[in-house]
Amino acid sequence: MSQRSFTTIENQWITLSDGTRLAARIWMPDGTDTDPVPAVFEFLPYRKRDGTSLRDESTYPVFAAAGIAGVRVDIRGSGESDGVIDGEYTELELANACELIAWIAGQPWCNGSVGMMGISWGGFNSLQVAALRPPALKAVISIASTVDRYNDDIHYKNGCHLSAQLSWAATMLGYQSRPPDPAIAGDRWKDMWLERLENEPFFMEEWLVHQRRDAFWKHGSICEDFSSVEIPALVIAGWADGYRNTPLKAIAGLGTEAKALIGPWVHKYPHFAFPKPRADFHGEAIAWWNRWLRGEENGAENTPQLRAYILDAVRPAPRRDADPGFWVAMDAWHEPAMQFFHIGSSNWLEEGKAEPQVLAHEVHLRSPLDTGTASGEYFTLKPDAEMAIDQRGDDAGSLIFETPPLVEDYDYLGQPIVTLALRCEAETANLCARLVDVHEDGTATRVSFGVLNLAHRDGNADPKPMKGGEQTTVRLMLDACGYRFRAGHRIRLSLSTAYWPMILPPPTDSGLVIDTASIELALPILAGHRLITVKEPANPDPLPKYIEHAPGKTRRQVIRELSANRTEYRIYEDTGLFEHPDTGLSTRQVRDEIWSITPGDPLSMTGRSTWTCDMQRPGWSVTTVATASIACTATHWIIAATVIAHEGGIKIFEKDFGETAIARDLM
Repeated sequence: MSQRSFTTIENQWITLSDGTRLAARIWMPDGTDTDPVPAVFEFLPYRKRDGTSLRDESTYPVFAAAGIAGVRVDIRGSGESDGVIDGEYTELELANACELIAWIAGQPWCNGSVGMMGISWGGFNSLQVAALRPPALKAVISIASTVDRYNDDIHYKNGCHLSAQLSWAATMLGYQSRPPDPAIAGDRWKDMWLERLENEPFFMEEWLVHQRRDAFWKHGSICEDFSSVEIPALVIAGWADGYRNTPLKAIAGLGTEAKALIGPWVHKYPHFAFPKPRADFHGEAIAWWNRWLRGEENGAENTPQLRAYILDAVRPAPRRDADPGFWVAMDAWHEPAMQFFHIGSSNWLEEGKAEPQVLAHEVHLRSPLDTGTASGEYFTLKPDAEMAIDQRGDDAGSLIFETPPLVEDYDYLGQPIVTLALRCEAETANLCARLVDVHEDGTATRVSFGVLNLAHRDGNADPKPMKGGEQTTVRLMLDACGYRFRAGHRIRLSLSTAYWPMILPPPTDSGLVIDTASIELALPILAGHRLITVKEPANPDPLPKYIEHAPGKTRRQVIRELSANRTEYRIYEDTGLFEHPDTGLSTRQVRDEIWSITPGDPLSMTGRSTWTCDMQRPGWSVTTVATASIACTATHWIIAATVIAHEGGIKIFEKDFGETAIARDLM
C-alpha cells in the first residue's frame, strides 16, 4: 500500500453527553473526504501532550501513513481533559470509552470501524471495553495487560500483598497532580489544576479495602466471562514483565480469534523494548487493523494462535540488551502435558519415578524476612528497570532442591506447578516458589516464580485461616515461562517464606514445616510447535528525539545496616529534563522510593514512595510532590499520603490525606 500523507491535529475537543470535554490528539490521513478510513483509539490517563508523546509519535504517524487514523484521548482529569479521575477502569471510564468509540465511528472521515489499542492501562481497558461490545469496535490489540485484575495486576498475587500496590498508588497520585498545559487549556488551566489537586483520590485506600477477590476486582476482569468478548484480540506481553501470564490465559479463554505474542521484553511496546530481539509491531498492527477494520484479505486471521520466544540459558543481569533464544509457533494453543518430578526421590530428575517407600521428612523453613532482594521489580515499566538478578543471594534464605547436571536439553512453555504438604502454626503465612536455572559456573537465573498466601490456598474470594499444626496439601501455580534448560545445567526449586520487598510479610513469622517427601514439581513440556522467525522492526531506534536539558539517572541499592539489624531497598529514578521540540514544554519526573524491614520482625516493614513532577517553559513552571507510605501493625495496614504543588517556586496547594488504618484481612 502506498504511503499517505497525513495531518496531526494537536488537540481536538470531544464533548461527552454529560458535558465533560475530553482532549484528543489525532493523526489524520489526508484525503478522507473521498476515502474514509478506519480509526484506532487509545484511552489513557497518562497525558497525550507529554506523558506518552514519545511512544505515540513512534507509532501513530506510521498508522496514518498506512491510511489508519489514530485517536489518542486523555481520560477525564488527566492531560487537558476536564474533571477528576475516579479510579481505575471504573464504570464511568468504560462508558466514556464506548461513547468515544461511537463518536469516532460517526465522524465523516471514519469508515465506521474502530479498533482499540494500548499497553498496560490502555491494554486493560481495550479488553474491558471489548467485553461491553460497542457496535463500532471491531478488534483490539492489548499489550502488557490482564484478564484477571486481582491475580495478575500490581495489587495482589494469590492473596499476597504486592509492594507494587503502594508504588503505583504513589505514581498515580503524582501523575494526576499535574496540571493541563496552558497552551491548550488556556486561562482556565489553573482552575482545572486546583480542582484536580483538591479532589483526586488516593487509590490505595480503595484498593486496600478489597483484600480478597470480590466484586470490586471481578469488575473489569474478562476472565469472569470470556464469551463477552466477541471480536478478534491480539494479546502481547514479555517474559521480563509482571504481565507475562495474560497471553496464554487470553487465548485459552477467548478461543481461536485471539492471538498471542510473547517476547523477552519488559513493559514496553515490542518495537523498542528490551531485551532484544524486538518485533515489528507496526507491521503486525497494520496487518491486524487492515484485516478487521478494512476487510482486507491479508491472512491475519491465519497467524498462529501462539508465537512465543523461548529463552535459552539466559544469564541474569539487572538490565540486558538481548536474550538468547528462539521463536516457536503453535497454530492452536493447548494446555501442555506436564513433566512430573518427585522431589523426595533420590534422583528427582527421573520424572514420575518416586521411590515407593519415600518416608515423610519434615523440615522447618523460616526464611529471613529480607529474602527476595534479588527479585527485581514486579512491574518493569522503564527500559532500565531492574530484572531479577543472580538468585544465589535469595537461595541462601531458601530451602532448595536441584537435579544433577542435565544430560540433555529440556524445553518448557507454560505455567509450572508445585504441590506440597505443610504445617503452619499461624493463621496464615506466605510461600514463594522459584524455578531456577543453575549454570555450570553456579550462576542462578530465575525462570519463573509463584507466591501464595496460605489463607488463600482454596481460592481468593473466601480465604480461611490455617488450622494450627494440621498438615495441609497446597498447590501453587507459578508464572508462565518459556525456557530451555541446557545440558550440563541444573534445575533448581527454591522455596521461601518471604519474598521481600516484592510481597509484604504477614503479621507473624512462625515459618512452615514442610514434608519434603511430598513435594512435586510439574513442568509444562514444550511440544506441538514449530520453529519460526518473527520479523524485527526496520528502524532500530524508532523513538523521536527530544531536547535534553538535564540527563536522567537510575539507582537501586540494597543496604544492610548491621548495627541496626535493618535492610533497606532503595529505588531512585530520574527521567531527566527533556523539552518537546514542537510544544516547547519541558518535563521531568523523579521517583524516590525506600522499603525497610528488620529481618526478624514482620511488623517493622515500612515503605515510602515520593514522586516529584516538573513542567516548565519560559516564564512558567510548576512542580508537584506526591508521597505515599505504608506501615503495619499485627491487625492493620497504616497508609498515608500528601500532595504539595508549587507554581513559579511558590507553594500554592498542600493536602494531607491523613493516616488511615485498614484492617488486615488474613493478609
